[in-house]
Amino acid sequence: MSIEDVKRRFVDEIKLRAYDDKYIDKNEEREILQVAIQQGITIDSARSALAQVCENHNYVLESVLVKMMKDQIDAAMGNDGKIDQKEFDLIFQNIKRAANSKKNDRELKKMIVSVMEETGNNKVKTGWFSDWYTAMKKDLGMA
Repeated sequence: MSIEDVKRRFVDEIKLRAYDDKYIDKNEEREILQVAIQQGITIDSARSALAQVCENHNYVLESVLVKMMKDQIDAAMGNDGKIDQKEFDLIFQNIKRAANSKKNDRELKKMIVSVMEETGNNKVKTGWFSDWYTAMKKDLGMA
């Protein structure tokens, strides 16, 4: 199999998984990378090619969204060790823009909360009589 055949197969695998929703979740990404490794492509080359194909075809890669979330959550935590509602809303708006309407608001908020919980960056600023974070988690069915 020539290098061009390998590239074509790899691009076809990506398109096959992203065709319906133009979104590649972590399971689809893992499957694509496994196909690439089986074809003799290094993991770094496969990740790079995957990112390039996604960019060229306007596909959203979940791992890119999660990395963006982690970076923005870390930045918001950096100034005082807590995230307030305005900071959360800003992170949400940035992720929503990056997701390019491939995920709805509820799904994106759940992803952000999950990342906050997994990384231990779930300390939030609350008001005297209200806890926006707990209320949001309850609304999302995560509390």
